[in-house]
Amino acid sequence: MTKIQNPILPGFHADPSICRVGDDFYIATSTFEWFPGVRIHHSKDLVHWQHVASPLDRLSQLDMKGNMNSGGIWAPCLSYHDNQFYLIYTDVKQWHGAYKDSHNYLVTAPTINGPWSEPVYLNSSGFDPSLFHDEDGRKWFMNMIWDYRKGNHPFAGIVLQEYSHAEQRLIGPVKKIYDGTDIQLTEGPHIYKKDDYYYLFVAEGGTQYEHAETVARSKHIEGPYETDPHYPLITADQKPHLPIQKTGHGSLVDTPGGEWYFVHLGGRPLKGKYCTLGRETFIQEIRWTADGWPRLTDGSQSPALEVDAPSLPLHPFDPEPTIDHFDDDRLFPKWWNSLRIPIDQTWLSLTERPGHLRLKGMESLSSLHSQALLARRQTAFHCSFETSVDYEPEYFQHMGGMTVFYDTEDHVYLHLTHHEIKGRSLQIIRTVKGEYDEVLPSPQKVTATGPVKLKGVITFDRLQWFYQDQDMDDFKPIGPVFDVTHMSDDSADDVRFTGTFIGLVTQDLSGARKPCDFDYFRYEQHD
Repeated sequence: MTKIQNPILPGFHADPSICRVGDDFYIATSTFEWFPGVRIHHSKDLVHWQHVASPLDRLSQLDMKGNMNSGGIWAPCLSYHDNQFYLIYTDVKQWHGAYKDSHNYLVTAPTINGPWSEPVYLNSSGFDPSLFHDEDGRKWFMNMIWDYRKGNHPFAGIVLQEYSHAEQRLIGPVKKIYDGTDIQLTEGPHIYKKDDYYYLFVAEGGTQYEHAETVARSKHIEGPYETDPHYPLITADQKPHLPIQKTGHGSLVDTPGGEWYFVHLGGRPLKGKYCTLGRETFIQEIRWTADGWPRLTDGSQSPALEVDAPSLPLHPFDPEPTIDHFDDDRLFPKWWNSLRIPIDQTWLSLTERPGHLRLKGMESLSSLHSQALLARRQTAFHCSFETSVDYEPEYFQHMGGMTVFYDTEDHVYLHLTHHEIKGRSLQIIRTVKGEYDEVLPSPQKVTATGPVKLKGVITFDRLQWFYQDQDMDDFKPIGPVFDVTHMSDDSADDVRFTGTFIGLVTQDLSGARKPCDFDYFRYEQHD
């Protein structure tokens, strides 16, 4: 029998929402502060997956300039009804401290590739919104509700309200339908109708190592909901031997043949703790008990790295290319993301120097506003990445090169810059928990003009940079071997939610937007 190998979406792909339309399966995942917002993958067999859409691709749908780290798009919900896709999402502006400034919206499209509509504002009472289309034609909106008041548990339960498609707004009373269990931190609601019951799936325990998924059910959508007496459905809490940790926050789907599967987030830690790839998407097979409760097919509550595939014809996709030559007038869309702002001609061009990506220097790597940073996810523990950069910095405020980047607080940056004595030089900046450091005691002088090749190799928890100047036959190491575990959710003093990216970037801290040109970008997985 064919097996599904987990994770099905490696690298930073958190909070999966799965939807079936006929013979096609789609998963939407969170993107947080990375633009465009929401990633959607497609499959025909639940084994092979391919990125097909990023719906929130313009400022009128998503304006994240100034959003704090790990803000932005939290936990989208994708559904399909009456020949239309519905995508619910949260744009989180601020989430540290007592308050959560989280605004919930809806966009729709006739096909998964769009065109996706302008957003309909729904509410701001909490995050993790979801939409359920009932058999009688009514639509129901859910979210967790946030209680900022002193002495109250901030995760105050799941609330339900009707959504009027005709009026494009929420209508009727808001009703709390579920408080959660003793695991607490109840969030991520999704409702499904099966036989005579409404099943409410919720995430609990927080999105770190105590994470879990719980199921409750009711004969009526407004409750009362009875919790599965054998909750949770899945968790890796107190199971440090498992290769998949942090399991929870997921959604349910059936196949045309009546098989059932549950997709969920999880993490694969290095050194027993650090999930440098971020929270990824995994899948488990589900069976239903005689008394109507969902269970993992092996009878446990633990995630498996391998599960039986459904009885569907296999439908593999062509492998992704390993290199973007920047020879076309558009970027290879499955790879690239920008930070908080749209990819547009104000800071990026593929035509001003044909065959090259031109980035125009903007703000620093610590900026929450306007960075000339183009990046892709790290999707394997052992990988290499390479570029050729042509850049003539005139001042120390000019920088351009390649970065391994978690967020503005944690990154490592190999770049060309100008040194008053050595001229054009290479330097490495490392930022850990916001603390800036120049790694090379003395910058590495390179030829005054022309391209310089840069390369990085990540082997699990280690990063080594390399460079190749024009008079060199091969790459030469530069700088020490770096421990990259600080680029993970788990290294921060507070919780955070994304994953490691590898990017091309330039800064002009003088404000003149000096351009930096890249001839190609190569990314290869070695495991």
